[in-house]
Amino acid sequence: MALLMDNQFGELPVDKAVDTKFFLESVAYLPPFFDCLGSKVFVPIKSDISGNITKIRSVYDKDPAKYATLQQIVESEKEAYGTEWPKVGATLALMWLKRGLRFIQILLQSLADGEKDENNPNLIRVNITKAYDQALKKYHGWLVQKIFKAALLAAPYKSDFIKALSKGQEVTEEDCMANVRQFLVNYTATVDAIYEMYTMLNAELDYSV
Repeated sequence: MALLMDNQFGELPVDKAVDTKFFLESVAYLPPFFDCLGSKVFVPIKSDISGNITKIRSVYDKDPAKYATLQQIVESEKEAYGTEWPKVGATLALMWLKRGLRFIQILLQSLADGEKDENNPNLIRVNITKAYDQALKKYHGWLVQKIFKAALLAAPYKSDFIKALSKGQEVTEEDCMANVRQFLVNYTATVDAIYEMYTMLNAELDYSV
């Protein structure tokens, strides 16, 4: 659990504004999460998340005061790009990033809720499939979906996944899931706030890749 618990997300303010600096610091530690899933098929998702973080950071670094919150970035780009928005800049990068973050959220929540394949309780295919179907599948064309189905065959055992999350430390599944639930509190609130912002600003796009 060290991978997640060492870099927890902060509590959101009442207005649910997501502080850009703290957000970027927190998500910077998430790409290695996909290494815990074992299969190299997840490398593109990991790379996509890393790339989108870099794009958002490059915009933020131009004017940290102007772009203090994620909403300020998106609203500024809406005004600056006109008809090209939202399929440009940090707005597009954050749109895809939040989907990757949602994948992680649903996977961890499914594990924390005890959802499992009764015939293969030490596999996490059920959890990964749920996360993919709800967070990413609709945005992927048939080829990417086919690649992902192949990845399920290489899904790690739950015990190996927990050990990877804990950076090799010996922890019980019960303790690990307790930590996951703690991590998910502020993490889920942050992801939800970003999704709500995209709905409010009509910034969501449904095209597939």
